[in-house]
Amino acid sequence: MLQKLLNVTSKPERIGLGIMSGTSVDGVDVAIISVKGSGEELSYQQLAFDTVDIPQALRREIFKQFSPAESSVDKLCSLNFKLGELFSTAARSVVEKAGLSLKDIDFIGSHGQTIYHIPVDQKEEGLVKSTLQIGEASVLAEKFQCPVISDFRVRDMAAGGEGAPLVPYVDYLLFRSETENIALQNIGGIGNVTYLSKGGSASDVIAFDTGPGNMIMDEAVRILTHGKFLFDKNGELAARGKVNEEFLNELMAHPYFTLPVPKSTGREMFGATFTRKLVDRMLEKGLSSADILATVTMFTAMTIVNQLDRFLPSGGGVDTLVVSGGGAYNATLLGYLKVLGSFAVKTQEDLGFSSDSKEAVAFALLANETLFGVPNNVPSATGAAKQVVLGKLTI
Repeated sequence: MLQKLLNVTSKPERIGLGIMSGTSVDGVDVAIISVKGSGEELSYQQLAFDTVDIPQALRREIFKQFSPAESSVDKLCSLNFKLGELFSTAARSVVEKAGLSLKDIDFIGSHGQTIYHIPVDQKEEGLVKSTLQIGEASVLAEKFQCPVISDFRVRDMAAGGEGAPLVPYVDYLLFRSETENIALQNIGGIGNVTYLSKGGSASDVIAFDTGPGNMIMDEAVRILTHGKFLFDKNGELAARGKVNEEFLNELMAHPYFTLPVPKSTGREMFGATFTRKLVDRMLEKGLSSADILATVTMFTAMTIVNQLDRFLPSGGGVDTLVVSGGGAYNATLLGYLKVLGSFAVKTQEDLGFSSDSKEAVAFALLANETLFGVPNNVPSATGAAKQVVLGKLTI
């Protein structure tokens, strides 16, 4: 078994596969990369990427496990293996489309599906800080017969961190600049930012969750269209509406936005329950569907700008905001960011990267670092007491 690891790490160039299923649960992202080196000498090339749809029945099953009222240990136990099979099938399909074979894959980095995330102790409920990602890595290891690194967040939490965000390590390796202050804003289900000061080192990185990304927008669309649409394509529905300032001000008063960094959040705070109550109240006040979507879209944009101004040096100090994730394709959201911010707004595509593949690529690169024993969390981002090597290895 150890020889298998040595065979992989002795290669001057390796083919890695990254798998990501985010809080939106809209698909399984699979990226295939070739990578050389590790640490600050690392370089990579993306070979293939695709998003594989999650069957609606399985998606509904996942969402039930998000809810403490509906979750059950037997369903959760079963779902862990179902998702392992789903990830394996998705990965196989992307490998085959790329003209590769399973034997070509040297290692896999799988984030898994986050089911629940408790970033800080909740003493009233008797809950300790913890996190749960599922999608059995042993299924992937068996199918691909290669090392699989999974469950990245728990080691950071064991070292005193919140287990999120984890992508900042990769952001630093790939996007650091000597001439610009760059903020890398991912807008998935949750929004998270990595701030790289010009000429800064890894210890200077600031990163945290800015708040809801697409999560509230997507859930509002599902509610308002009775499930006909799962998201607001290009922000077209929101573009027809008018932002309601009363509700926007109320939303911006949420206590999360004044919490000190590092900090993280998730579906537990801004998920379906939060959104359904919000939409019901908005409908009672006579807001149209378009006005509701305009308001929650502006909310996401305003949280990003607010958090950059509040927590970054010199009241933001951002020269360029680089947006990735599904939110990068929402023209209305990007338009709001351009109006609110005092910085240039670009997407990953503007820099020659892919907004869709960024996180799947990141977990392939994090897995590469784990294989070489390179510490790959950023304590200034997660609050951990020290740098640690993330992930669990399945051979």
